Amino acid sequence: MKKLALVVAFLLLASLFQPLTARNLEIDVFQLDVAQSGCPGVTKNQWPELLGVPANFAKQTIQKENPKITDVPYVLNGSPVTLDFRCDRVRLFVNVLDIVVQTPRVT
Repeated sequence: MKKLALVVAFLLLASLFQPLTARNLEIDVFQLDVAQSGCPGVTKNQWPELLGVPANFAKQTIQKENPKITDVPYVLNGSPVTLDFRCDRVRLFVNVLDIVVQTPRVT
C-alpha cells in the first residue's frame, strides 16, 4: 500500500512539471495562417494565452471567441492523432490533471 501511495504521489508531481517542460519543447512543424487555411469565419487560429489553464476553461473560451469551432476534444499529451485538417476543430492537449500543455490551435 505504501508503494502505491508513492507511485501516485510521483505521478501527480510529475504531471505538475509537465506544463513547464512542454512550453520549452513545443515545436511548430508548420505555421498555418487563417487567411491561407481556407476556413471561412475563423478569425483566430491559435490561443497561446490558454497554455497552462484547465481544459474546461480553455474549451469555453475557444468556443466563446469563435462560435465556428464546434469540435474541441481533450487529448492526453503524447497520444497519437490524425493529421487531417478541419476548420471546426481545436484539439486540447492535456496532462493527467486536465491542464492544457500545448498551445491550442485549429487543426
